[in-house]
Amino acid sequence: MLEDINQEANERMQKSVNAFKSNLSKIRTGRASPDILDSISLDYYGTETPLKQLSNISVEDSQTLSISPWEEKFIPEIEQAIVKANIGLNPVTTGNIIRIPLPPLTEERRVELTKQVKSEEELAKVSVRNIRRDSMHDLKECLNEKMISEDDFHKGQSDIQTITDQMIQNIETLSGGKQKELMTI
Repeated sequence: MLEDINQEANERMQKSVNAFKSNLSKIRTGRASPDILDSISLDYYGTETPLKQLSNISVEDSQTLSISPWEEKFIPEIEQAIVKANIGLNPVTTGNIIRIPLPPLTEERRVELTKQVKSEEELAKVSVRNIRRDSMHDLKECLNEKMISEDDFHKGQSDIQTITDQMIQNIETLSGGKQKELMTI
């Protein structure tokens, strides 16, 4: 019983950490990365489809992304979607290829992005703590229904707290690395 609760808590917390990692990859640093465009999707014959499924996105150089749509008629729509996404990018079309030059980050923008990373970090920590709360509740229910002993209950609480501390440490490490990367010129 305890192993099931611990395993479920661990899996759910790991999903929160992975979601945090994914959110961090969307925050732009000084280098070009196709992950910046992950949140962009457009209407593809009546279905909202992610941009990466409608085109080939590659890194041309450290400051430029290149998008080659599978269908040429979607070039104007892709440009509009990038502009509407409000991520500070201005696409430039040359023939069948859309190039996105990434402007260098100003000090002010770096500080702003660092605050965004801290905000994402706090949301991830809250998510992990909520999972801890749910797991503790499950343990109490098992204790009240006499499915586990009081010793097992305290051991379970300790195990869940250990898992929580480990996941929060992972989140802080990821956040610290991203903040350092953002502030490096």
